[in-house]
Amino acid sequence: MRKKIILFYNPKSGNGHFTKNIDYIIGRCQEAGYQLIPIRAAGEYSIADFFETLDQNTYKNEYRQIIAAGGDGTINICVNAMIEKNIDLPLAIMPAGTANDFAYYFNLSNDIERLMDIALGDYLVAADVGHVNEKYFINVAAIGQVVDVSQKTDPNLKNSIGALAYYLKGVSEFKNLKATKVTIVTPEKTYKEKMYFMVVMNGKSAGGFKNISPRSDIGDGKLDVILFRAMHLIEMPSVFFKALRGAHYKSKNVLSFQSSELKIISESDLPTDIDGEHGTKLPLTFKVLPNKLKIFASKDVATGEEMPMYIDEWENLGKWGL
Repeated sequence: MRKKIILFYNPKSGNGHFTKNIDYIIGRCQEAGYQLIPIRAAGEYSIADFFETLDQNTYKNEYRQIIAAGGDGTINICVNAMIEKNIDLPLAIMPAGTANDFAYYFNLSNDIERLMDIALGDYLVAADVGHVNEKYFINVAAIGQVVDVSQKTDPNLKNSIGALAYYLKGVSEFKNLKATKVTIVTPEKTYKEKMYFMVVMNGKSAGGFKNISPRSDIGDGKLDVILFRAMHLIEMPSVFFKALRGAHYKSKNVLSFQSSELKIISESDLPTDIDGEHGTKLPLTFKVLPNKLKIFASKDVATGEEMPMYIDEWENLGKWGL
């Protein structure tokens, strides 16, 4: 039995209440025979620094897994450090942020007892990771003026009313949107579009929009691209509310397709966002790392895949590595 579990947590995520659960988490880990190693996301000492201290030849014998607690940005930091430092451990997710879109894909609740049942269980789901320029992302990369909505929304408002804050801010920005020309190059086709906003999805939801990419499969080796075309102002509210229901695919104002790699080019300097944090400038080059992560899930979610896999089975397959 492995003796240690790493807990990477953000004390400032969401409403900051997660820290009240740490004693409970320690107790559950001790009852299961594990020692918890907490790494705080805030401060100069980072999760990447901690990974640097691990012996590449022996750490798998010492550590069972990583638990990452926070919003999508916190999970993103953890995953980037894992890949950059070549750390191959299963990952348990605890949604504790304002936006927990990656956790939503795995149907994870905010109930700490249930989350610990899953984290200390044995069921794993294979998950792709997206790569854009020099960064990795777990859920979404967004491009366009609407990106400013999440970056400008008052954190206090997000903490108090959650996803509704994004919706209200988004509606208020409709009249200020300006269309931008972009070119999207894929192995299958080149698209030339005039758009307001687009997302490149690995998961299903973004910014609280639970159905922005309802057809996404996090283990299919593909990225889902959804682009909102330039449209008349009076058409915007209809498309907006269709997006809330996941019915925007039917709109002539929306382009959607899948690809394992793509490049986005524009003469305009568009804002970008990766998993809720400021992204890099265009051009953007995307690819997929298939089945790069092993995510703890409930039995129901795991057995919904083609074949549920257990920790030992994954290690025997030797799936890790670029």
